[in-house]
Amino acid sequence: MASVNPFNLSDSEEEAERRPNETVDTERSPSEGAPGPPPGNHFSPSAEAEPPTLLLSSNRTSPSGEGISASAAATAAMSGITDTRVSVDVIAAQLLREQYILTALELHTELLEAGRELPRLRDYFSNPGNFERQSGTPPAKDQALGPGGPLNRAGSISTLDSLDFARYSDDGNRETDERVAVLEFELRKAKETIQALRANLTQAAESEVPSQERKNFNSNPEIQEPIRQLEKRALNFLVNEYLLKNEYKLSSITFSDENDDQDFELWDDVGLNIPKPPDLLQLYRNCGSPLPSPRDMVDVSVEVAFEDFPGNCTPPNPSKKTDLSQQQQTEVIQELEYQISLLNNEKQSLAEQIKKLQSEIQTLRRTVCYPSQATLDQICQNAPNASCSSASNSACTTNPLSVPHTDNSQYLDIGRVSESENGSDPPLTQKSSQSHPQSHNKLKSRPPVQFDQPNRTLSPAFQQALLSFCRMCSDSRLGAEVSRIADSEESVMLMLGRCLPHIVPNVLLAKREELIPLILCTACLHPQPKERDQLLHILFNLIKRPDDEQRQMILTGCVAFARHVGPTRVEAELLPQCWEQINHKYPERRLLVAESCGALAPYLPKEIRSSLVLSMLQQMLTEDKADMVREAVVKSLAIIMGYIDDPDKYSQGFELMLLSLGDPSERVVSAVHQVFIPAFAAWTTELGSLHTALIPALLARIEKLLTQGEHGLDEHKLHIFLSALQSLIPPLFAVVLQNAPFTSRAKLHGDIPAIEVTRFPRPASPLQDVATIIGSREMLSALLLLYDHQLEHEGTTGWESLLWVVNQLLPQLIDIVGRINVTSTTCVHEFSRFFWRFCRTFGKIFTNTKVKPQFQEILRLSEENVDALAGNGILTKATVPIYATGVLTCYNQEEDRKLLVGFLEDVMTTLSLSHAPLDSLKASFVELGANPVYHEMLLTVLWYGVVHTSALVRCTAARMFELVLRGMSEALVDRRAAPALITLCSGPEFSVRISTIPAFGTIMETVTQKELLERVKMQLASFLEDPQYQDQHSLHIEIIRTFGRVGPNAEPRFRDEFVLPHLHKLALANNSQAAENKRVDIAMQLFEAYSALSCCFISEEVMLNHFLPGLRCLHADMEHLSPEHEVILSSMIKECEIKVENRGMSDAQGSLSIASSLVGEDAKTKFLSKMGQLTTSGAMLANVFQRKK
Repeated sequence: MASVNPFNLSDSEEEAERRPNETVDTERSPSEGAPGPPPGNHFSPSAEAEPPTLLLSSNRTSPSGEGISASAAATAAMSGITDTRVSVDVIAAQLLREQYILTALELHTELLEAGRELPRLRDYFSNPGNFERQSGTPPAKDQALGPGGPLNRAGSISTLDSLDFARYSDDGNRETDERVAVLEFELRKAKETIQALRANLTQAAESEVPSQERKNFNSNPEIQEPIRQLEKRALNFLVNEYLLKNEYKLSSITFSDENDDQDFELWDDVGLNIPKPPDLLQLYRNCGSPLPSPRDMVDVSVEVAFEDFPGNCTPPNPSKKTDLSQQQQTEVIQELEYQISLLNNEKQSLAEQIKKLQSEIQTLRRTVCYPSQATLDQICQNAPNASCSSASNSACTTNPLSVPHTDNSQYLDIGRVSESENGSDPPLTQKSSQSHPQSHNKLKSRPPVQFDQPNRTLSPAFQQALLSFCRMCSDSRLGAEVSRIADSEESVMLMLGRCLPHIVPNVLLAKREELIPLILCTACLHPQPKERDQLLHILFNLIKRPDDEQRQMILTGCVAFARHVGPTRVEAELLPQCWEQINHKYPERRLLVAESCGALAPYLPKEIRSSLVLSMLQQMLTEDKADMVREAVVKSLAIIMGYIDDPDKYSQGFELMLLSLGDPSERVVSAVHQVFIPAFAAWTTELGSLHTALIPALLARIEKLLTQGEHGLDEHKLHIFLSALQSLIPPLFAVVLQNAPFTSRAKLHGDIPAIEVTRFPRPASPLQDVATIIGSREMLSALLLLYDHQLEHEGTTGWESLLWVVNQLLPQLIDIVGRINVTSTTCVHEFSRFFWRFCRTFGKIFTNTKVKPQFQEILRLSEENVDALAGNGILTKATVPIYATGVLTCYNQEEDRKLLVGFLEDVMTTLSLSHAPLDSLKASFVELGANPVYHEMLLTVLWYGVVHTSALVRCTAARMFELVLRGMSEALVDRRAAPALITLCSGPEFSVRISTIPAFGTIMETVTQKELLERVKMQLASFLEDPQYQDQHSLHIEIIRTFGRVGPNAEPRFRDEFVLPHLHKLALANNSQAAENKRVDIAMQLFEAYSALSCCFISEEVMLNHFLPGLRCLHADMEHLSPEHEVILSSMIKECEIKVENRGMSDAQGSLSIASSLVGEDAKTKFLSKMGQLTTSGAMLANVFQRKK
């Protein structure tokens, strides 16, 4: 018989052979026991031994000429066959036998692409041993390496781009690359085996329960069928997924630990060879209408039954079957019968599916009007077709606006109808219609849109091609969004969730806050948690460094979001955004986090508010370096304290208060006093621990500080504790009012007088206003009336809160005051301000009847105690200035001023007559002298001392003038202070006169009035020039000390004409001082004075005539008295001499510069004129300054 080339089959013949061959080929799989060569020798059987079950149907030609020759040879070898068609398996066997490996591989690839895998080629190429290079003597042909011995390496064939091994076929001995390729191939095959085993496991699971038991369960619904192992694993996976999606993370962890034999990260671990079912929520929603079986969701195709195959598919030569064993024939028959049964089942399933699709088409035809009725008929006819692509294409051609969509019937577009009609995904459509019933109801209730259809018979393909010239874009993301119109609120939210991430980056930074409402609205209403999280992330990262206004806008939106969604979603969605940015590099972003914690506090669960949020703010307070961030943290902590209700958090709040009070930033400390302490005090008031725990704790810390600071008090910590106490005065007074016996009698109706503006000290913030704490100014006014009446007429019996203040708080405070250092101006001022605010808050009646008596009892200012003052050391403590400046000055009526003047006069007299230290009196005058309101009153007290009969009292008064003159007006100094000092100088006692010298020096330092300065100058000159003062050593010491103090700040003319000449005379006179101790005292005071005056500008004449001679005289004294000071004086003298020499040289140069200025101006003019003639070239400009060669 003539040989026929099998590669030259016509297209019609190839198409006729494809369907039956595809049916047989696709039936065979690794798990179904497809027949093949014996496992012992995969490649030795001849072609005649294989049944011709697959026919060659590809019209592609092999790229290798050898392959064609081999095929021709195989065809020639089969010349005895009467039929012209040759089995593909025969050709494959011949190619492998002749070692045409590349041609066989190309044939295998072509068959795989066509979906017709050949078992012989599959087994050969899946065995790595066939491709390993052997060393030594090649094995015999009967060994398992193959019919042709070891595989020789071929050259690179770059045209085989479809092969998996193409990239590893480079020339050369690259064994490593080949091994990698083989391992990859083995891995792929192992995965296929796993999938096949899963299929077998699914079949085994379906038949796990015996059929008889299943019938019993079906007949009796009350008896529940026991759960299968695979069903249990699948339900475990869905339950764990539900727990994770709904933020039950701890429950999910516990559930995973109890099922440690299952991997909840991978659905394939369940062991079912089916797609992953919907989550539990979708299963619950769809429980009324059961989902279609998984088989309905698999892509299938209609094939021709094996018994309908053409006769030419039967093996043509029966004589060849004798070479096959009877066992192999039986296996082939069983396999084919099994495939036939499967195909019949699939045909029934497809018939049911076609009916469903046709009913859906009829329903949608009534809802949506299609462009062409013929198109629908065509879809109905093509629905049962084996290829679904034709129906899909015909449906798409009916409407050019149909686009791919991802939201499963969320949009009113023709693409949804097309998908329902072509039957590509009916379960998904059913699921969508069930999960969004509102959208479908709206769609059904909306009247159908009718379009005029032309009476034409254009084919859908032609119509689609014609409409394609409209240039509509629907294949891009934006085109897909534009072509879909939302038909419900939920679909609008879905669309915004998709579009906003693309819109935000393209909006100007300065205008991005305009997107905040859109982002928030979408985040509130979007149904998908992942999209909501992305939108909130965009919100917090919307602006790189948001300013105050932008932060306020974001915070407003966050509060609106919290009010809308409730505490659970605020905790799950907003708080993670705050936590992510707690350590952001920009302080503005951290500031947004701190402010958000406070703004969201009212809308969070109370457990989260008192645990997670409190910990976040505490971390930021201790770690953040930006002052404005810590300030916002303090304010947010205050809001947390206003909403917290866990008493166990009191100690943590107290520590946070102390921590924030110790902050180095003033703005943070100010926020603590304005916001945090009032909020914390309000909480402690509700707990009943304001006067039982909070205030006593602060007092205990102050006392501990005083005990530890005997050698040096930490004034900063004292300020922290005392300022906290001061901020607690308004809440304490509110507690006293609210717990008073008359509280129940307070009435708001009737004539209630308004509260005086000066009744209370000005509060640092509205939260420290007593009216705000009480509730209203009307209620406060009514309570104040009853409060004053109770104190004045009825007493404090049964008033526990006020009795605690009078009997415990006041005595403890007075005791603390007596233990502080009176010379510490800061401590005296702090306690003075505290008592002033305390007395003004509790009122005048309380101050006069409760506070003053306790101080007066301790001070004991009576005449009989004057002589015995040695045992009354309380007058030398800080109690005196604090009582005078904190208690007696809080009210400024006539009787109050008289009481203050009398107290100061008594203290001055008592301390002077008892020779006690005057530190307490000085502290009182310094504190009162800082306020000009008290200057007249202080001069009244001093005048009492000036005219006192005792010289000791007059000396004390003279020394007090030095303290009050600073800051006093010149008119008051001229009118009252200077005459009083001159009056003291006219007295007979030298000690009184000497005591006035510092005050005169202060006048010279602070006053500019010439007449007054001349009077002071004359008085000081009388001290220096009057012979009666020549032997007054203490007077000289005081004058030198005063000159050194006021000289640098006094008027230069007074310094040059009076101070320096007299210092020169005193230094010269000290050289002849006989008493060494007096000489040393004068020399040390002169050294201090000259050291201070050396920093001043001194004219050359004064320098040469008085300053340098005075230094030389002092140097002569120090050579004998203090050598270490002599070295310093020597350097001072040298510096002064150098200054004088430099000034002489500069003067000479100055005279020469005047003469040469004319010549210099002329040279300058010439130089500038030459520069102006130059061009802008840098090279030419540089040439001007080059040296001429």
